[in-house]
Amino acid sequence: MTDFLGVNMSESSYTAGPTNVALLEHTIDNNFKNTVATHGDREALVVRHQSIRWTYAELDAHVDELARALMASGLAVGDRVGLWSPNRFEWVLVQYATARIGVIMVCINPAYRTHELEFALNQSGCSMLLAAPEFKTSDYRAMWESVATGCPGVNEAVFFDSESWTGLLERAAGVSSDEVRERSESLSADDPINIQYTSGTTGLPKGATLTHRNILNNGYFVGEACGYTPDDRVCIPVPFYHCFGMVMGNLGSTTHGATMVIPNDAFEPVSVLATVAEERCTSLYGVPTMFIAELAVPGFDQYDLSSLRTGIMAGSPCPVEVMKQVIDRMNMDEVTIAYGMTETSPVSTQTSADDSIDKRVGSVGRVHPHVEIRVADPETGETVPRGVAGEFQTRGYSVMSGYWNEPEKTAQAIDAEGWMHTGDLAVMDDEGYVNITGRIKDLIIRGGENVSPREIEEFLYGHPDIVDVQVVGVPDQRFGEEVCAFVQAKAGSSLDTDSVRDFCNGRIAHYKVPRYVICVDEFPMTVTGKIQKYLLRNAAVEQLGLSGFGPTA
Repeated sequence: MTDFLGVNMSESSYTAGPTNVALLEHTIDNNFKNTVATHGDREALVVRHQSIRWTYAELDAHVDELARALMASGLAVGDRVGLWSPNRFEWVLVQYATARIGVIMVCINPAYRTHELEFALNQSGCSMLLAAPEFKTSDYRAMWESVATGCPGVNEAVFFDSESWTGLLERAAGVSSDEVRERSESLSADDPINIQYTSGTTGLPKGATLTHRNILNNGYFVGEACGYTPDDRVCIPVPFYHCFGMVMGNLGSTTHGATMVIPNDAFEPVSVLATVAEERCTSLYGVPTMFIAELAVPGFDQYDLSSLRTGIMAGSPCPVEVMKQVIDRMNMDEVTIAYGMTETSPVSTQTSADDSIDKRVGSVGRVHPHVEIRVADPETGETVPRGVAGEFQTRGYSVMSGYWNEPEKTAQAIDAEGWMHTGDLAVMDDEGYVNITGRIKDLIIRGGENVSPREIEEFLYGHPDIVDVQVVGVPDQRFGEEVCAFVQAKAGSSLDTDSVRDFCNGRIAHYKVPRYVICVDEFPMTVTGKIQKYLLRNAAVEQLGLSGFGPTA
């Protein structure tokens, strides 16, 4: 039996996406050049806070200049370049220029601090760092200088809005466009082109390695699900360093000749509403907290959002009332919900424009084209019947090539049959819709950011007054979950939330800093000596008065 999407239905919790639309079997640059050739006079990129407004032909010329400059700097196919910046036009240039010459772009979260920056640069083997000079209260130059000696493989750090950026571009004269074209034509769709660090539950972030084929196709099919054409203008307030921004946003747009519209360097609800109104955007992206903030802007009804028709909400479950307001007050009748993970490029399932509100808030949609999904028993690995909970697993073109230089962790995530084990608990209904019900592991999701409890625990073990620490997620009205640390203090010392947060500030990303710190004398244990984190979580909910904020996973 098949449904109108061509999805195969069965009694087991397995389904495969339609294959009537072929996969794109070329590189990002091949695809981008085809778009430039067809839509060269159309607007490609609008960056409001930097007063940038380029057509596809103009964007292509800037991409070519940077590609020549990077080649002139000695970067070879497969070399890694770190990109540490909020949303700026330079980010887009680096994304498409590195793809043009086969250099692997390593996305570094703008919230990263010195400890995380040093790890990402060294683990990925970056030979160059491209960065904004500063962002909000962060002085990226100073942070780089403080870790530079610990990153011997980085030969050069280049900062936007500086002489080093100007100097880099001047090198472009040393390489011709024909040389760049020859390099581009030598590349394969299966070449790795992007490394994104993603937190799990087992310590430091892992570098999910994604190919042209992975992210080009995922961006394309996300755009197809939104019905994009060259007339669409996509407002992208989500960060580029995540797949949500660079794949679903940028590649989703350029594969369809649509316009990328960037309202600001980071999310700010007023600038988003003003951008949609003044740029006549047809699509808007965000996590639920972003839409909630936009709807709460004073004078919301003064913004003309009549141009909107679609968009994507992802990152965490959407409350029913929020979805209703997004449709009714923001004119987004065709808004879709998407689900996935960095390791799957990212989207595996998505709702359709004509799905009911109940399906859009009660599920994460159905399987994407050229992807297989199933719900499996975590213990036996067997596919469970429809309606039975198990682990969500996926395989197909979108699954990463692996974690960078970590074959053992790759083998733990992707089994011998190619199934990516997400660690998420899910239920598939009779129509193939998937509902994510929780997590098998202890991963915390705060405002769309994956937070590894183990990573924070290992960091806090460095505090001179902490003997032991356990980190859990607790419910939060604004971010979905917040970080809570249970700590055992050394005899004679005292710890409180402020002292622990002070230890973290400036050294780890703000979203990893514990919101709550609870001092304990001991941890609840099983008879075999395993700490029972669910009891800690329950105790925190009760002690902090968070029981009305929603379930914990």
